[in-house]
Amino acid sequence: MPKLPLHYNDDPVLKQKCQSVQVVDDSIRSLLNAMMNTLQLTPGAAALAANQVGILLQLVVIDYAGYHLKLVNPEILDTEGSRECMESCLSFPGRHIMTLRPRAVRVRALDENGVVIYLDVSGEMAKCLCHEIDHLRGIVFIERALPY
Repeated sequence: MPKLPLHYNDDPVLKQKCQSVQVVDDSIRSLLNAMMNTLQLTPGAAALAANQVGILLQLVVIDYAGYHLKLVNPEILDTEGSRECMESCLSFPGRHIMTLRPRAVRVRALDENGVVIYLDVSGEMAKCLCHEIDHLRGIVFIERALPY
């Protein structure tokens, strides 16, 4: 399976909101598989949102901190606390920015079979999910930068 092309920096697709997926079918599973393949072929990558590869659908893949997830229509249901985080992003190579993210989050999504799942995570995984869900809303991490 070929690696999908990543979009970088000021590419307008990164600022576009992704559309909700209505039906999780073979075409969506194929996109998720292509995204996961791209993620795993990209050195240092932890997660990828669909608009980072030019797909304007609410899809996220994560291969990080022991999690291997393919998420459809993920949404944050609840947050707890806050913490300063150092973030980077595949779409902004070489950029590292301090942000403020929730300490813990509860997320609802569909898995690759269309089954509703809930994730209750904290720390780095909470940061990761917030970062990727922001991408789906057309928000890039530099917009979350803490002032110096």
